[in-house]
Amino acid sequence: QGFKDNLHAVFCLAENAVGPRATRPDDIHVLYSGKTVEINNTDAEGRLILADGVAYACKDLGADIILDMATLTGAQGIATGKYHAAVLTNNEEWERACVKAGRNCGDLVHPLVYCPELHFSEFTSAVADMKNSVADRDNTPSSCAGLFIASHIGFDWPGVWVHIDIAAPVHAGERATGYGVALLLSLFGGASEDPLLNMVSPLGCNGDSPTEDMERDSKRRRLV
Repeated sequence: QGFKDNLHAVFCLAENAVGPRATRPDDIHVLYSGKTVEINNTDAEGRLILADGVAYACKDLGADIILDMATLTGAQGIATGKYHAAVLTNNEEWERACVKAGRNCGDLVHPLVYCPELHFSEFTSAVADMKNSVADRDNTPSSCAGLFIASHIGFDWPGVWVHIDIAAPVHAGERATGYGVALLLSLFGGASEDPLLNMVSPLGCNGDSPTEDMERDSKRRRLV
């Protein structure tokens, strides 16, 4: 689409198969961020490679904006339903931009609670920096799963971090819906040369953020 800024796509992929090096309960992994993770749930595995992906985007690519998108939690469908993906972000204006982009393109999005000071304690571990799954599954597990990923770039990171959990809307019965493609094109379309995407994007030209200050910095932004 003639993207006019520095864009990277990082694919966080791993084969989820049993083998001699498979993750076991009580294992402790050192992730790419350098943080240690105690495994208390081997089914909460996707967030481990997503955490490595955002850490790589931050450390190696020097990204200013990091958006991770994945079919992360079954709880997303309970939190925001079958048709709305869940968005969690450290920036309120980008939260609004995601919601608007979803309405513009049809890939609907609804916010989750972002409150690491109350929710990240769900991952407390006596032997590592954190566990990989929550202690209480009744305490906003989809938000907590996103916070696990964010913790590997740091809650004090000055850039924009957006997490979109698309577990429910990516399928309708046994068929895939293709959810997410239109959302990303709409969200970042202002940084493309496509006039239609320019029109539907809530962020303006060159990947701008919704504020005037961030608009002035847009040419220096690198998007992931």
